[in-house]
Amino acid sequence: MTNLFNDDNSNHGTDLHQAWAGVLKRLSPEVPSAWFERFIRPLDPVALKGGVAMVNVPGRFVLEWVKERYLGTIQSLLSDELGGHVVIELVLQAQEKKQTPSSTFAPLPTSSLSEINSRFHPAERFSFDTFVRGQSNRLAFAGAKAVANEPGTKYNPLFIYGASGLGKTHLLHSIARQILDANPRTPLVYVSAQQFAEEFVNALQNGKIDQFRRAQRAVAVWLVDDIQFVVGKDKTQEEIFHTFNYLHSLGKQIVLSSDRAPKDLYLMDERLRSRFESGLVADIQMPDTETRCAILLTKAGQERIELEHSIAMFLAENVPGNIRRLEGALTKLAAQASVEGVPVSLGLAQTMVEQYYRAGLLAKPGFTQIVDAVGKHYRIPADDIRGISRKAPIVHARHVAVFITREITGDSWKHIGGLFGDRDHTSMMHGYTKISEMMHQDKDLRASVKMLIRNLYPDA
Repeated sequence: MTNLFNDDNSNHGTDLHQAWAGVLKRLSPEVPSAWFERFIRPLDPVALKGGVAMVNVPGRFVLEWVKERYLGTIQSLLSDELGGHVVIELVLQAQEKKQTPSSTFAPLPTSSLSEINSRFHPAERFSFDTFVRGQSNRLAFAGAKAVANEPGTKYNPLFIYGASGLGKTHLLHSIARQILDANPRTPLVYVSAQQFAEEFVNALQNGKIDQFRRAQRAVAVWLVDDIQFVVGKDKTQEEIFHTFNYLHSLGKQIVLSSDRAPKDLYLMDERLRSRFESGLVADIQMPDTETRCAILLTKAGQERIELEHSIAMFLAENVPGNIRRLEGALTKLAAQASVEGVPVSLGLAQTMVEQYYRAGLLAKPGFTQIVDAVGKHYRIPADDIRGISRKAPIVHARHVAVFITREITGDSWKHIGGLFGDRDHTSMMHGYTKISEMMHQDKDLRASVKMLIRNLYPDA
């Protein structure tokens, strides 16, 4: 392993490309085929030096998509294939004005969405049977199941929201699977909001907006994942507004997912927000320990991993973060047991948790980390949160940042006021008290703040 990460190793290219081929093979079943061909396959690993793998990316949209959804997974898989920890650095390639037929990447034609619709296949691992129900997701599951049983008649639209990695995409795929199993000819769209936005822009540029609209609207079921990504994109929001109205007026089923409730999509067109709230709005919260344990046992059964209940409970209690990270810990544990030629055991799980999930987590996050996390959650620049703006969404985010800073650091009000631009300590106390009182009344806010704190500092 030492040679592999030695800068003088002349076999880097061979090692990296062999490992990358293994990554693609392992990742392919986990990613919808249209997404895999569009976003994953064009990635080009070009160099491995000092534990850093340089990977060329053919466009900024692809870069942001991969970074948001699969970078951590790809990095873990590549590290596993190479036998040592690797950090992936995504490098944006300069795009040539003319693309040759042999180019590894070309924009999707405006008809691509209809092509994706006709060949969309829900991920094999996503179904209602494999979704573990608990107190944290009961309403979302019941709503999704009702929609799948009677599309267009109950809960239209269905709006599912929750933090990343808690099961929103699982439910959308489950809805699609049940509907297509009942009638494979059902015209159904499953599209991410990012993909919708890019295809819409391409259609405008190519003068094919009518073709784009026909592809979107000639459906019985319209599933849109991560709708929050169109916040701030006025023209795209306008197009979604008209598509929504068209489909809803015809009784077509609409299901949307987001990382926050409609009322918290502050920069979203108010007309859209009101329509999102016109059906069933269901949240998925961070699951309790028992549900996390059940999820691990279910995952172990699917992967044919021998996992004792006590080990699953240990992981559920000690691996911080969302379900995606929890399942990743199980995969890592099984891989370690396989490499060492030993059965999965509590001792091995304890060693892995200490090595990968405890190191570095005991240190409290700094003020900058807290503000950045809050800013990312509310999609408000960190500088605005630290600034003097009195706009309601920014003030709310600022108060949340004050609350979390106080909860995690325990610093004095005077010190916290200094961090927020030398504000008076009484204004810091007011912000903290306001959020504290709101959390008693607003379960969505309470869940969001708890999730932020848990992700920033699991030991809090």
